[in-house]
Amino acid sequence: MTELVVTNLNRNFTGVSSTAARVLGVQRHRYDAVLCGTALPGCPDPVGVREAWRLTREAPAGKPFAIWHVRRNNEMRAALFGRDVLRLPIRIVFTSAGTHRHSAFPRWLMSRMDALIATIPAAAEGKPHVRAVVPHGVDCTVWHPAEDRAAAWAATGFPGTRGVAAVGRIRSSKGTDRFVEIMLRVLPRQPDLTALVLGKAQPQHQGFLDGLKRKVETAGLADRLLFPGEIGPDAMPALVRALSLTVPVPRYEPYGMTPLEGMASGVPFVGSTAGNFRAFAEGEEAGLVVEEAELIEEAASRIDALLSDPPRHAEMSRRARERAVELHSIEAEADGIGRVYEELWAEG
Repeated sequence: MTELVVTNLNRNFTGVSSTAARVLGVQRHRYDAVLCGTALPGCPDPVGVREAWRLTREAPAGKPFAIWHVRRNNEMRAALFGRDVLRLPIRIVFTSAGTHRHSAFPRWLMSRMDALIATIPAAAEGKPHVRAVVPHGVDCTVWHPAEDRAAAWAATGFPGTRGVAAVGRIRSSKGTDRFVEIMLRVLPRQPDLTALVLGKAQPQHQGFLDGLKRKVETAGLADRLLFPGEIGPDAMPALVRALSLTVPVPRYEPYGMTPLEGMASGVPFVGSTAGNFRAFAEGEEAGLVVEEAELIEEAASRIDALLSDPPRHAEMSRRARERAVELHSIEAEADGIGRVYEELWAEG
């Protein structure tokens, strides 16, 4: 019978979906694992919740129970129904990425988990059943440097000879407006540069997006600061490796995969203090973190300086890739998660 159920009960491809896909891509070779919910790239065809319950109605051979690994509230509910109502022989592991104080119901759900895995130490604070802190990793075979960055950029079809980008949902918390403000300062100083906002706006944020586009048009930069929309997961790695920088400047970010995916692609970053960005940029070898007080002007200045210094940019690109491979691989994440599974199985 099935040893591991990984859930993805969200039709949209989100950061959580990307995390589940990366880890399951490794776990599927280590466990008898199934994906429950919506399909994910590079993963086995999914099954429905009822089928996942059926597949775990008996304990797998040699183990006292199966594990359901969940990452969302609705996934916790589905697993809890299986464990506590259907009385299935399962245990539930939840990955906690949020550093904010959750509302009462999510806190209650987390209190019912068998184990929590935090992605950074701050995500473990005040939460029950935390077994380990396991940072997210990146698949360094999918995300890798371009053989020729200039040729890779030309192949994208975007104008200019170099590109920078902000990746993520278009909304205030993701700092899309801050990226635009930074680029309004940088682009006039870097005439060969194109800036991309890669992501989509939900209906409630459409007015926010429209306002940003008007600001760009007023500045006369609509041909160089572009809004291509959401890029599919299969096409994103090639686009990222063509960039010269990523510029993640969110106001809030539980962890943040954008700079890490860029690093694995040999692309350094200039970002805010959100998420795990300081750890990624330790020693300013792979990225530059800018304090909130002077974020717009300071980020613009540092981006301009870095793009105007090819030897420094090349060295940061090299170190970014090295750090991703050495410290932030997807295999290391899967290993850390696996140790939690083994602890639970050993306890019976």
